Amino acid sequence: MIGDTPRADAAASSEAAGSTASDACPPGTSPGDGHAGHGLSGKGKLGLMIGAIGVVFGDIGTSPLYAMREALHHSRSGGAAELAVLGVVSLVFWALILVVTLKYVVFLMRADNKGEGGTLSLMALAQHAIGKRSAVVFLLGVCGAALFYGDGVITPAISVVSAIEGLRDAPGMGDTFAPFVVPIAAGILIALFMIQSRGTASVAKFFGPLTLVWFLILAGLGLYHIFDDLSILRALSPHYGVIFLIDNGFLGFVILGSVFLAVTGAEALYADMGHFGKSPIRAGWLWVVLPCLTLNYLGQGGLVLSNRAAAENPFWMMVPEMAYWPVLVMATIATIIASQAVITGAFSVTQQAVQLGLLPRIDIRNTSESQAGQIYVPAINMLLMVGVLALLVTFQTSTSLAAAYGIAVTGSMFVDSLLAWFVVRHLWKWKLPLSLLVITPFLALDVIFLTSNMLKIPQGAWFPLVLGGGLLLLMWTWVRGTQILTAKTRRDSLPLSDLIDMLSARPPHRTPGTAIFLTSDPEVAPVALMHNLKHNKVLHEKNIILTVRTAQRPRVPTADRVTIEPINGDFKRVILSFGFMERPNVPKALGLCRKQGLKFDIMSTSFFLGRRSVVASATQGMPLWQDRLFIFLLRNAANPTDFFHIPPGRVVELGTQVSV
Repeated sequence: MIGDTPRADAAASSEAAGSTASDACPPGTSPGDGHAGHGLSGKGKLGLMIGAIGVVFGDIGTSPLYAMREALHHSRSGGAAELAVLGVVSLVFWALILVVTLKYVVFLMRADNKGEGGTLSLMALAQHAIGKRSAVVFLLGVCGAALFYGDGVITPAISVVSAIEGLRDAPGMGDTFAPFVVPIAAGILIALFMIQSRGTASVAKFFGPLTLVWFLILAGLGLYHIFDDLSILRALSPHYGVIFLIDNGFLGFVILGSVFLAVTGAEALYADMGHFGKSPIRAGWLWVVLPCLTLNYLGQGGLVLSNRAAAENPFWMMVPEMAYWPVLVMATIATIIASQAVITGAFSVTQQAVQLGLLPRIDIRNTSESQAGQIYVPAINMLLMVGVLALLVTFQTSTSLAAAYGIAVTGSMFVDSLLAWFVVRHLWKWKLPLSLLVITPFLALDVIFLTSNMLKIPQGAWFPLVLGGGLLLLMWTWVRGTQILTAKTRRDSLPLSDLIDMLSARPPHRTPGTAIFLTSDPEVAPVALMHNLKHNKVLHEKNIILTVRTAQRPRVPTADRVTIEPINGDFKRVILSFGFMERPNVPKALGLCRKQGLKFDIMSTSFFLGRRSVVASATQGMPLWQDRLFIFLLRNAANPTDFFHIPPGRVVELGTQVSV
């Protein structure tokens, strides 16, 4: 990851230091609980559950604002027929059960990587399970990460707009606020992105309680309107969903794309597992979120059965006039919280992608001295804001945005199911028939929802696909470019052992102090060392060949952080291992060397970095346009001095030119 060339194959190889069989979490164990919730009192677990409700379930908690409306609009009767109402509510309910409860809460949350979840964690776990490089697993992980950003752009836009659209139906206001929905939503979103640099630690403690209040509002509204027509309870039977799909024919397949809007955000249960632990998330879903969502969708259905005109906008028509403005305020707060969770999730995924070698080094800043997970990534924040505002201006309404929503999420879910296959077969050692019995239904469900959402491509689903495709191209270019650069460096470099033999035969002038040469390949002589000998003609008393590696686990214990290998009296090889969710701090990690007998004064130590000037070549490597894209990424990568927290006054950079 550092030194002469960026690490290209960190995610695709099993060489990451510290990866052992203990990295994996077999079914039935709960490192996620140990990470976040094990050993806590009942009050502590309750606090974690409320915190999880605020962060994990924000996205899925705002779906009632638009999911039911969109599904009813696409039905043959426009939502007016009894079968349409019963069928849509039934499909929504069973989507919550099958996709969220069974797939994520019951099954996928068992496939954790040292307590962490998400597509990249699952990719690393699958790579470890196979025990060797797998291009298929690597490509799946890259695709999943790229699609996540597509979801990250659409979620804030559709969530906030769907809440602000409540102004159009505000009692006594008529169409007064209609022209201002988009400007108000844009103002809220711009303010949200602008405050990211300040961190969210100070306000995050309110997320859980406020979102809990929102879910109780959903439940209360639903329970009130269920009594409009108690026959809506029939929708809990899957029978009505099946009959509805058959009755609508191909249109029923289209409707599934709108039904899926009710489960967007399901992957957050898995992705945020490391922050709260399995038990708080499962408890929050089973005891709070699922019942509240079920009651609300049943209430919307009961309202439409008693008043067919309510199908036009069932959520806002179910709000009593006296409570309209408080509910509108709470809906806006809930959508802001949901957007915040997606934005911080994008920051976290970016950090993982950088550590795994999928993206170049990016400026990542800590916003909290006490919480390692509180980070801010300026480049990603700006790109997300531009993307969200572009979506807002292009699509204008939540109905139009709903057409663009869903395909990125279904794609990510499909990737999760495929990666889970490798874990089930190679890590859990399940027999083939049992593996097929468990994975196939989830894959079939994902394929149905994915193909249904693909029908929306002309209406707007092209946007997240284009965005995801662009990010996939960037990641592939970076990975392929660094592989080529690493291979060329190895061919053009001198093995370290040969250099040491040459220095023994013809000793250079010695200078006091310690020199640390950073390199991605500890077996070859670093470029900075070669240039120091060539131009300065000196060798320090102590020389350390330092390599920073990313392990295929979220975090590396302090005891496994440093590996020291003496080469001879002048040289030592040091390998520092960090997890893919950690920010590497080289000076702090080097302080651990003293416990292993390697002592040096950081203030009399010089860090030597090799900086390569890369030029494009049309005759080798990638196509010329891709070479230029790689060079652009390389030039805009964060300075390794800042990225690894090396004191700037102790750094010496020596450069060379390389063609790719």
